[in-house]
Amino acid sequence: MYLISVYFDEKTNRILQRYMDQIAEKTGNTFMTCHHVPPHMTISAIEARNVEVLLAPFSKLQGTIEKGVIQFVSVGQLFPYVLYATPVLNDYLQGLSHQIYQSIKDIPETSISKYYQPMSWLPHVTLGKTLTKEQMQIAFAVMQDSFQPFEATVTEIGLAKVNPHEDIIRFELKEK
Repeated sequence: MYLISVYFDEKTNRILQRYMDQIAEKTGNTFMTCHHVPPHMTISAIEARNVEVLLAPFSKLQGTIEKGVIQFVSVGQLFPYVLYATPVLNDYLQGLSHQIYQSIKDIPETSISKYYQPMSWLPHVTLGKTLTKEQMQIAFAVMQDSFQPFEATVTEIGLAKVNPHEDIIRFELKEK
């Protein structure tokens, strides 16, 4: 499995990492911190026989995607194991989802997760993963006490493999 994800400005990274660290500290679940998963939002999840088939189409995106501003407004749960921060699905994110999908949809012998296709994607940044029921309740309480809506700038995009997270290629987005 490979992911195409976006990354954020330093201020946003600090906010999201603080939430991840608080959840790890209060729940004892250190999956995100021990696996060094950076704050990111996955735009597409792709099954492919190898990364080589993804490199050329992904590299063609360089210089074509602009930085954008989004607003994180809520915290949610993907039952039974994931707690996340979610932004408003604005024109920028909708366009980004569509552009990424169009660039990779025709790659032979690949499969894009149905949960990461335009109009079926839930944009989110995972803050805690593999949480038990009890840890989920604690994590939610942590976020209830500390989460505040904030604005974020999307500054980079990358292709990574999962388990463990490993960047394959990553580049800065162009200025507007």
